[in-house]
Amino acid sequence: MNASDEFRDAKELRQALGQQAYIASDEIATILFLAQQLGKPVLAEGPAGVGKTELAKALAGATGRELIRLQCYEGLDETKALYEWEYSKQLLYTQLLRDKLKDTLAEAASLSEAADRLAAEEDVFFSMRFLLQRPLLRAILNPQPVVLLIDEIDRADAEFEAFLLEVLSDYQVSVPEIGTLSATHRPLVILTSNNTRELSEALKRRCLYLFIGYPTIEQELDIVRLKVPKLAPKLARQAVEFVHNLRNMELRKSPSISETLDWAHALVTLNSSGLDQSTLENTLSVLLKHEGDLQRARRYLQRPPGNRRDELDDSLGNRWRN
Repeated sequence: MNASDEFRDAKELRQALGQQAYIASDEIATILFLAQQLGKPVLAEGPAGVGKTELAKALAGATGRELIRLQCYEGLDETKALYEWEYSKQLLYTQLLRDKLKDTLAEAASLSEAADRLAAEEDVFFSMRFLLQRPLLRAILNPQPVVLLIDEIDRADAEFEAFLLEVLSDYQVSVPEIGTLSATHRPLVILTSNNTRELSEALKRRCLYLFIGYPTIEQELDIVRLKVPKLAPKLARQAVEFVHNLRNMELRKSPSISETLDWAHALVTLNSSGLDQSTLENTLSVLLKHEGDLQRARRYLQRPPGNRRDELDDSLGNRWRN
């Protein structure tokens, strides 16, 4: 690890994240600082859109490291995450060296000797020049320290998760044709999960755990002010408070921080001076992406302001019973 990306304490790391336009809590800064000092991965869980991926990007910017991202999905396997051989390049190389191979094999006295001579050339074809590095191997072999983001690990299969444990334990990979490849610099690793499935205890044991939930009104207001400075202060507060009211309802998908920011940008674009009924109804789909959620929110808006609390109480009651 370069001395330039070392932080003396969590406070200094938090300030560095702030310079990357990421507002981190004391807990987030502390966990990242410990991960750096202890050399352990961070598992960041929480609802979609609360800034888990952005945290990795901000950390890369704060440390001056390259960000290498592995996006997980169902069916992801080792070849897509680690490496694979560039067979087309090997074939082209074979064609270019065809005459040389002919000369080499022509001098063989028997088929067995020809096979031995060809086997002796295998190292030429199975070498680093033909190894296509995928994100995991790129992070391990990178000549400079990097931040490795393993995004949405919960979308990958349990088998891939088990494979990942081996890589993160020793930060080395065995390539049968080459041998063991070890990390030049141990990467800073952040795994994110939207908690669509339960991750294994083995993976959690190897990581420092961080839960990133929805921010408080004041925290989210700070984010909006930072990211959308053109939004009038009074309107920014109204918008954030309205989003928090929606999150208290029983919705299929609550608005994320990224959707709050999209809405804030939309309000600026429309030159809105306040959250009147028309503005709310016409822009509600920027926040909510399911028809059932939109219908429930519209019923909420149609109630007199003094009676809207009943809708929230009903939602919270239903959520508790579930």
